[in-house]
Amino acid sequence: MYNKLQYISQGESVEEQLYNIHQALDNGCDWIQMRFKYQKPKKTFALAEAVKFLCEEYLANFIINDDVDLAKQFAADGVHLGLSDMGVADARTILGKTKIIGATANTFEDIIRQVNNGCDYIGLGPFQHTKTKNNLSPILGLEGYQSIITKLNDQQVEIPIYAIGGITLENVDDLMATGIHGIAVSGIITKSDQKNKLITELNEKLYVTI
Repeated sequence: MYNKLQYISQGESVEEQLYNIHQALDNGCDWIQMRFKYQKPKKTFALAEAVKFLCEEYLANFIINDDVDLAKQFAADGVHLGLSDMGVADARTILGKTKIIGATANTFEDIIRQVNNGCDYIGLGPFQHTKTKNNLSPILGLEGYQSIITKLNDQQVEIPIYAIGGITLENVDDLMATGIHGIAVSGIITKSDQKNKLITELNEKLYVTI
C-alpha cells in the first residue's frame, strides 16, 4: 500500500526546490511529488534529473506533478494530475500499467470519474485555505471529507484518499478518523525548523493503529 505521507515540493528556483526536497528526504519523507509550475522546460528538466537521483538514493517514490511526458522521460514512479490536466486514461496510455497515477478531486463525482478512468489514488481537497495554490476549489473542511468518505463506503468504492490543502499537525487525527488513507502536505514541512521532529510526529499520527 502507498505511503501515507506525501511531500509536495516548493521553491521558486531549482536550487530552492532541491534544498527543500533534500531536507524532506533527509528527515524521513519517502514520497516526493515534484511540483514546479510555470517554469522554463530547461529548469524543470534539470530539477527532475536531480530529484530522480535523490529519490533513488533515499529509496523514495518520485512523482511528477502534471507533466506526463517528463515522468515518462525520467522513468518516474508516477504522475499526479490536476482536474484541468491531461486525463488519467491518456496518461495511462503513455506511462503504462505499472506507473502510479494520482488524480485531484474536489467532489464525490470527481472521485468516481477519476476512478472510472483508472487512477491509483485521489488527492482530495482543499481541506482548508492554503497559500500554496492559486484558483482553489471550494474548501471541504472536516465535514466535507466525512460526507464524501461515507458516500464512497456506501457505494463500496475503494481508492486511497489523501487529504490536501492547509493541513497542520493538529488536524491529522481528525482527518484520519474520517477514513482517509493519508495526507499530502507542503508548507508545513517546508517552513518547519524542526523537520525531523515534525515528520516523525506526522508519521506517528498517520500510522497509529486504532
